[in-house]
Amino acid sequence: MAPQWAWNHDQETPSPMPLGDRIRQVRKETGWSQAELGERIGTDPGRVSRYESGRITPSADALVRLAEALDVSLDYLLIEGVPRRALHMPDHSLGERFNHLEELDEQDLSSLLNHLDGLIAKKRLKTIAGELARHLGQHEHRLSS
Repeated sequence: MAPQWAWNHDQETPSPMPLGDRIRQVRKETGWSQAELGERIGTDPGRVSRYESGRITPSADALVRLAEALDVSLDYLLIEGVPRRALHMPDHSLGERFNHLEELDEQDLSSLLNHLDGLIAKKRLKTIAGELARHLGQHEHRLSS
């Protein structure tokens, strides 16, 4: 079995990372079979299976094709603890704006970060509230049946 090593940014030494598990998880989230992913990255389903099981480690070129096809960043695939993000961000001009954040003074940057934190918290709370309402609705349905 080929070792799957990735850099853990919290440590100074490489640590094992479940690269194959990440590939499998993202592939399944897209609803693709191993054959469909293989077709998209130019390989056979057997090789995809070996990537996912950890029997072989994808080459750098294969990793780039996997990231492209699955629309995840390479750092997400390779570095332990990195949050998942899309490889291709929608064009909302955010990237351009992020490039200019260094122009802000400390107070404005702090204000911006507080606002972003608030919006993110609001979105997460809405998601949790929706899941809770759905769960309670299912529970009430079972009780009334």
